[in-house]
Amino acid sequence: MKSTREIGLKSLRAFVAAAVAATSFAPAAHSFSLEDLNPFGPPKYEMKVDPDVPVDRLYNEALFKLEKKDYEGAAKRFAEVQKQYPFSQWARKALMMEVYAYYESGSYTETVSAADRYTTLYANSPDAAYATYLAGMALFGDMPDEHRDQDRIAKAIRYFQIVIDKYPKSEYVADARFKIQVARDQLAGHEMNIGRYYLKRQNYTAAINRFREVLFKYQNTREAEEALERLTEAYLAMGIVDEAQTAAAVLGHNYPDSEWYKEAFERLKSDGYAPQEHQDSWISKAFKKVGLG
Repeated sequence: MKSTREIGLKSLRAFVAAAVAATSFAPAAHSFSLEDLNPFGPPKYEMKVDPDVPVDRLYNEALFKLEKKDYEGAAKRFAEVQKQYPFSQWARKALMMEVYAYYESGSYTETVSAADRYTTLYANSPDAAYATYLAGMALFGDMPDEHRDQDRIAKAIRYFQIVIDKYPKSEYVADARFKIQVARDQLAGHEMNIGRYYLKRQNYTAAINRFREVLFKYQNTREAEEALERLTEAYLAMGIVDEAQTAAAVLGHNYPDSEWYKEAFERLKSDGYAPQEHQDSWISKAFKKVGLG
């Protein structure tokens, strides 16, 4: 599988090659100063008006900054192309390159914003899939740990899913699928952390609700095994034996070699019970699609 870096560089080379073919001068011939980036124009009281910079020159200045790894400077220069030549093909190319430059700079909020603009303005462009993928990667790269709010990772999943659904032949689909699985593991882990918190404090109903979320939303993640064992523990503590037995039975059927199953089995055994599926249990119904019953 290609790495994100390889995919990005491949697309970048294609944009650079197109830009070079469309222009006829080297960007190094232009000298730069801090005033180039001054958003307020010339110094105070000077009423000079600079003529518009030719589009090819402006675009190449942005490429030059990009090649020098001045990503924020490049993004601003690409934005200037769009501002001065808003209805040209250069504007479309510049906006895609702005997305890429912001992504490389680690400016993830700006990456998503620029990507959204691109897919809104150029929904049918061949590069729309790449813009969507970079938006997902920006949110994915800014992933918080399992103990914090997971809003960004949930949004990343939505962008990756758009890549899969809307651009199924895109080269980014395989990596988008992989990233979704990693992200779902993270979201499941977040639910498990909260569930364990409630379980330790003997708030069994609240704990069960969290473990239930894992089984309904993230059943195919690595957290499902522990969720079933924790359900066994919580239901036993509440004296709801049928559900505890079912949780252990489902765990043993789907993950027979799991250490979590061994723990659930011993927990039931110590109380004089054994794993047993009860067909009317919500746990049994939730796992029908996995193969129990």
